[in-house]
Order: sequence, then C-alpha cells, then structure tokens
Amino acid sequence: MNNNAVAVESQKLISETVTQTRISRRPQDYQQISLYKDVNPLDWEDWHWQLEHRIRTKEELAQVIKITSDEEEGIKKASGRLSMAITPYWATLIDPEDPNCPLRRQAVPVVSESIVGPHEMVDPCAEDRDSPAPHLVHRYPDRVLLLATESCAMYCRHCTRRRLVGEQTESNSPTRFDAAIEYIKANRKIRDVLISGGDPFILEDEEIESLIQKLRAISHIEFLRIGTRVPVTLPHRITEKLVNTLKKYAPMWISIHFNHPKEITKRCKIACDMLADSGMPLGSQTVLLKGVNDRPYIMKRLVHELLQIRVRPYYIYQCDPVRGTQHFRTPVAVGINIIEKLRGHTSGYAVPTYVIDGPGGGGKIPVGPNYVLSQAKGKYVLRNYKGKIYTYLE
Repeated sequence: MNNNAVAVESQKLISETVTQTRISRRPQDYQQISLYKDVNPLDWEDWHWQLEHRIRTKEELAQVIKITSDEEEGIKKASGRLSMAITPYWATLIDPEDPNCPLRRQAVPVVSESIVGPHEMVDPCAEDRDSPAPHLVHRYPDRVLLLATESCAMYCRHCTRRRLVGEQTESNSPTRFDAAIEYIKANRKIRDVLISGGDPFILEDEEIESLIQKLRAISHIEFLRIGTRVPVTLPHRITEKLVNTLKKYAPMWISIHFNHPKEITKRCKIACDMLADSGMPLGSQTVLLKGVNDRPYIMKRLVHELLQIRVRPYYIYQCDPVRGTQHFRTPVAVGINIIEKLRGHTSGYAVPTYVIDGPGGGGKIPVGPNYVLSQAKGKYVLRNYKGKIYTYLE
C-alpha cells in the first residue's frame, strides 16, 4: 500500500471514529440544561408542555448549545414560515459543542438554507398540481395523500413541504376536510389513504378520531396509514389514550420518519413499543442527508436498531430538490452504494428501498445497484452481492 493509500485509509478511520463518537454520545439529563433545570418531571412528560416550550429564539438556544456564527445568521434568515422550533426533548439529544452533530444539523438553521440551488423548486413533487381538493393529493391510481395539518413538533431543516409546513394560524373548522372526503367517496378506485402533513399526531385525539371516523365510513377504503415523526421528535405524544383511539380503527399502519441512530432513544422505544404492542405495523422512512446518514455503516446501524424496536426499514429517499436544501443533498451514487453495502450483507428485513421522487410529480422511482448484467432470450446473467457471476436459464 503506497503512502497516499495509507493516508486515505487513516483519514477514513479518523472520520469513522468521530462519527461513532457522535452516535454513541448519551443524551443529556434535561435538568443539566440551564433552560430546563427547574422543570417538574410531570411537566417534562406532558406533550402539550413540550410543544409550548419549543426553542424558537437564539437566546433560548444559546442556553443549550454554543451557537456558531453560521447558525446565528441562519436563525435570522429562518424567521419566516419555516422558523426554528425544537422540542425540549430533542434539545437534550443535541451535542452542545459540535455543530456537525447529526441531530443538531437537522434542527438548527444555517446560512445555506438561504441559498437556492440551480435545480431546486418550491414544490418539487408537484403536489399542488395533483390536488383535486383542499388538503388532498391524488397521484397514484388507488391511493391518496391527505394533509391533515401544516404543523409539526419540530421543523426539520430538510423539509420537503416547507412551502406549506410551519407556523401559521390554521382553520380548525370541523368541515375543513369535507371536500377531500367527498372526493374520496366519489372515487371508488381509492382504497388507501395516507394521513400526513405536517404531522397528524400534533392534532388532539378528538380531531384525529373525527378524521379517521370519516374515512373508515367510506366503504371502499381498505387501508389507512399515518405518516409521522412525532415518536422521534416528541415521543411523549404517544399516549395510552391516543393508542387506544387508533386501535379502534384497525387495520392502521404507521410510517415513522427516522434519519439517524441517535434518534432511537429509550423514550422513543417506549413510544414505538406502545404502537407496536397495540397491533399497528411500523415502518420507517429515511431521507438521505449529507453529513447526517450518508455513510453505509451509519445507515446499517440505523436499520439494525430499527428492527430491534420493531420498525421495518421501508424507504430511503433521495433528498428532494426543494429550495434551500442543496447542502443536504448527496449524489445518487451515494444512495446506491448504501444499498450495495446492505443487500446480502445483512438481513433482508433490514434493507429498505432507495427511491427518488421524480421531480415534477413522477412519483417514487426505485433506484439501486444493477444486478442484471445482461439478458437474452431465456437467459439472464446476474451478479450477487459478492460480485460473483451466475447464469439463470429459463
């Protein structure tokens, strides 16, 4: 091995060691943070309290982390719709000294968000174009997306729906979904509804149940899903009352947005256990983010730990070309390489599907390593995960 190769390997080892340290760092006890030192444990466990005390200002954040000039300027520029909002719980997970902490990068704005890349769009998935009624997106033949709210517990800096999601006064009128419900009733091909947002679990239990009741009353709806990040950013919201409410309308599937192994804490596991114990299958959706989870060994640890808390790795998304997210996007080859390092090297259940949402409304397009080397009539030449060549004859 020449000197250059040795240097590359050494740098790789150093980088992996630093990343492993970031992964293994234990969450802070919340009472060790000056902002929360006098908080009663009962308040800390109250999800309403967590929402009311989200970090929104530079002054509050400075009591949790050592703010960099990049972050300070980013907070100023993020004062619009998708402003900073970090739950106290999430604040305990952030490394206060390391601006490259993967959880800190997802939560704290930086200057790069104000830079618009050459291919970035306001609505890269063309959801507004495919909206036949308020709050509804209908792209695929047999399923629709119902946007139940514009709010989230925490505003992730890579948010695809940053044109919609954020702090804004929403109408809580009980009739606000009527047009969407009527559209679904009138289209009998629709059998599957994904309730997303924002985050549906930010709604009160009664609001969630009212919406689910209306959907379950439609005879041709077979499948209900809820897309959420709350078990990760605000696990206190998963209460016994909420779980019992959801159980009444089984079958119900939950898709949870996980991006990094540090997000899988004891508190998060309790929330996922409550959902899984009630009989609801759990799946994960992960966004591939530069400097957060773009190394194969990080993603491998994530999918392994997800299986241990009964969450099936489902999708890895290429970060959508939404405005202000260029600093998060990796080359597509990075995602393909991650799948290459998972397929055959670990349990099949741990291997998600890597997809690109076709810009302009093309929907999810699977992308992965090419295992079919050639094909002719009745003959396929294939390679396996080790690179060995095999011929299959039909």
